[in-house]
Amino acid sequence: MNTFLLPDLGEGLTEAEIVRWLVKVGDVVAVDTPIAEVETAKSVVELPCPYAGVIEELHGEPGTTVPVGKPLVTVGDPDAAAYRVEERAGSGNVLVGYGTSESSGAARRRRPRVSGTNVAPAAEKVPERRVPLVISPLVRRLARDAEVDLRALSGSGPDGLIVRRDVELAIAQRIQPEPVPVVKAPSVTGLPELRRTPMSGFRKAVAATLSRSRAEIPEATTWVDVDATALIELRESLRSATDGGPGLLALMARFVVAGLLKYPELNGYVDTEREELVQYDGVNLGLAAQTDRGLVVPAVAGAHALTTRGLDAEIRRLTASARDGKLTQQELTCGTFTLNNYGSFGVDGSAAIINHPQVAILGVGRIIDRPWVVDGELAIRKLTQLSLVFDHRVCDGGTAAAFLRFVADAFENPASAFADL
Repeated sequence: MNTFLLPDLGEGLTEAEIVRWLVKVGDVVAVDTPIAEVETAKSVVELPCPYAGVIEELHGEPGTTVPVGKPLVTVGDPDAAAYRVEERAGSGNVLVGYGTSESSGAARRRRPRVSGTNVAPAAEKVPERRVPLVISPLVRRLARDAEVDLRALSGSGPDGLIVRRDVELAIAQRIQPEPVPVVKAPSVTGLPELRRTPMSGFRKAVAATLSRSRAEIPEATTWVDVDATALIELRESLRSATDGGPGLLALMARFVVAGLLKYPELNGYVDTEREELVQYDGVNLGLAAQTDRGLVVPAVAGAHALTTRGLDAEIRRLTASARDGKLTQQELTCGTFTLNNYGSFGVDGSAAIINHPQVAILGVGRIIDRPWVVDGELAIRKLTQLSLVFDHRVCDGGTAAAFLRFVADAFENPASAFADL
């Protein structure tokens, strides 16, 4: 018997939630066969089995949270002859159990040899368990949330690939909706509960981080209205027929990075154990992004060393990875300061919560036409609001205001700002 313990899936993660089992008791698995889909605070991943043999026990139902180092699945010892066949076949990987290519993900079935009987390997033909061909994590999530068994679907995509429309069709073909249980009304509100939803590992991590931020950080907020007309004009001037130019967020990021290099107090953390204020030598710029799983903050590593076009390319890559659920844990945890473009949600301002252990976050509201006085005359300009939330332990209001004003001035006169960068 071999018991596969839940491995350490990344920095600081202590548990994972079982999303779905990809095998059942009695299944014969090879080395590197995907056995379970689990959700951590960072992502949803498939776990390959490091052992070959017969599944003897699954330690937990879907929805169960398993601590790192605790049993996930027990695998019985394989038949010696079958195991030698598997050894000769090989998994095609250097690191057993991880980094497997898609072609090695399908289980190679074996039937244990009956004692006293010699059966040629060719005669031991057992139908393979069908592993669903799904690439998109969004399709997996849609199926999981709707409790659609992907193994029962036939994909309409290339080479049988299961795509979104296949899952949506399976959902639509259901005749009866699931009954909603009636819950007794609580005594305080007099209203019945509509539903209870267990917190996922991701939501638990978000809640813990935000609660710690509110509990530990004496935060203060300062804001300013900004005329971003020149910034919009600069963005348009960088476009051409063959080059879309850097995006607006990349231009904003460039000015924020420059501001942090000028005011490094806002680019660090508080070492409470040693009672020291730490400043980083460089900027990893976090960018708040809303995804189907919730709010994530991937960071552009080494943002201080990138050009505006380099920032733009990295922002686009991180945005695509966030949308597809493919961000690495390093990308999700290495930020030193956060830029939050909540204007994309159509709002002007927000009392943001600092992403602990960072010490500041800058928010940008929507850019809209508003009346503004220019050279003593009323004009219609492109206005936005910048809002800086900072840890009052690292600096006073003067430093925070100076940083905010630096960024605001760059928004209002970007050509001059670029000349000085």
